[in-house]
Amino acid sequence: MIQQNFIKLYEDSFRENWDLPALSDYQGPEITYGDLSERVANMHLLFRELGIKRSDKIALFGKNSANWCVAFMATITYGAVVVPILSDFKPEDATNIINHSDSMLLFADKSIFEGLKETDMEKLIGTVAIEDFTVISPKPKKKLKDAVDKMDELFKKQYPDGYSKDLLKFPEVDNSELVEINYTSGTTGFSKGVMLSANSLAGNMVFARNSIELNAGEKMLAVLPLAHCYGCAFDFLFPLTKGVHVTILGKIPATPLLLKAFAEIRPHLIMFIPLFFEKLYKKKLLPTISKGSMKVLLAIPGINNMLYGAIRKKVMDSFGGRFREAVLGGAALSADVEKFFKRIKFPFTIGYGMTECGPLISYDGWKTSRPGSSGKILDDIMELRIDSSDPYKEVGEILVKGENLMNGYYKNEEATAATIDKDGWLHTGDLGVTDKDGYVYIKGRSKSMLLGPSGQNIYPEEIEAKLNNLPYIAESVVLMNDDHRLEALVNPDMDAAEADGVKDQLEQKMEENRKEINKQLKGYEGIVNMHIHEEEFIKTPKRSIKRFKYSLENFK
Repeated sequence: MIQQNFIKLYEDSFRENWDLPALSDYQGPEITYGDLSERVANMHLLFRELGIKRSDKIALFGKNSANWCVAFMATITYGAVVVPILSDFKPEDATNIINHSDSMLLFADKSIFEGLKETDMEKLIGTVAIEDFTVISPKPKKKLKDAVDKMDELFKKQYPDGYSKDLLKFPEVDNSELVEINYTSGTTGFSKGVMLSANSLAGNMVFARNSIELNAGEKMLAVLPLAHCYGCAFDFLFPLTKGVHVTILGKIPATPLLLKAFAEIRPHLIMFIPLFFEKLYKKKLLPTISKGSMKVLLAIPGINNMLYGAIRKKVMDSFGGRFREAVLGGAALSADVEKFFKRIKFPFTIGYGMTECGPLISYDGWKTSRPGSSGKILDDIMELRIDSSDPYKEVGEILVKGENLMNGYYKNEEATAATIDKDGWLHTGDLGVTDKDGYVYIKGRSKSMLLGPSGQNIYPEEIEAKLNNLPYIAESVVLMNDDHRLEALVNPDMDAAEADGVKDQLEQKMEENRKEINKQLKGYEGIVNMHIHEEEFIKTPKRSIKRFKYSLENFK
């Protein structure tokens, strides 16, 4: 068990940083740590009036916002269990989650709530709007309406002389207790409710506090979905333990507006997904460094270092210019992109995790991270095993166990037993190798691994990463045909094709790409056909393609 109590981290931080800004929506007013504490205390009174008990479930269905964070924090510090639901989940999926989780109260954005039918939610007392914490149930239960109507009266009665840091005291919540059920979308079917204890989240927080520099009064820009475990843990929960001011974007905007937000906020730490950096490299940097004159200059010792330094400064400035590190997670980073950013000494690192670990499994700071790795297994918190006869050379499934591990899947013992074996090892479904120092090198998903014509292991994600760096390819899925040969579905980058005037030549350009990629691949990995897939591929919330939805049936 982690020694540091998870809820006490926030009680201490809120008191110590009382007058500092804690949260704000982008271009919105600031909420200090004192304001946040008072709003949480107010919400605790509402829960009490509604008869919500410790371990009861409260669902949270809305886009990123400061009020979303207030509702989340109020729930876990009360001793209840928060059930965050990604804002882009369909109404029927959200309804299934609310019912399956036994949620008693729902916080929802007004626009999102319009798509829901509250009468289908079996145990729900009612729904409160995230925007202003008003009742939005069409036929609210009397106790919900009465409780919300008299909130000001209840607060004045509870705190007749006003609320102050001396009155801040959260209920005791042991690290063994369940605090969150996070429903993964998964890539293989209906999502499962991951039960995360306070201990799992405390393990993530304590490790981050010891390994990643953030200081009271500094700034972060929360870009990732907060209902997803990665964004929640490191764009929200971790910085609030340190007295940091978190500015929240409602959703990821177009690149120019996103970079404008970075330039204004100038965060001290960046949490992001690899996909954005791959697009930045491909669309902004690659065209520049591929020009004939630039290629010549980059080949000259001394001059190339000056040029790479200038490129690094430009990229750094585009993210505000004062961050110490960019931590990428949620998916693999293309090897070509990683090599380039390492070459210019851009301060980035790649972590590895999954919702079932709340989420962190491995991490290493950018100065000591190793090329091709996804960081080092968390010291003293997690254990790593590769299920192969030679874990340093032979690819096997990545198994982990330790403090961050989930309690299991909510009301799904069969799925829990299939994922966590009798010795306590979580079977991640990812394939990889390690080294003597515990660095993790991921090769792909076990369910997406393909067998070549002579039984060779083929990892389609590695091939797709190369394909996605070729001209006019936005993204791709590599599949195997009936002859055990590889074919690729490619979603074209239409903006680039139109800009270059080759929109009507895409078939020819893809054939050129096929020949080019085959030069980079082993013989048994060669692509025999490229098929244009005009629509963007369907993805999970962490932007992984749902591979199971695609086949070669329509291209025979």
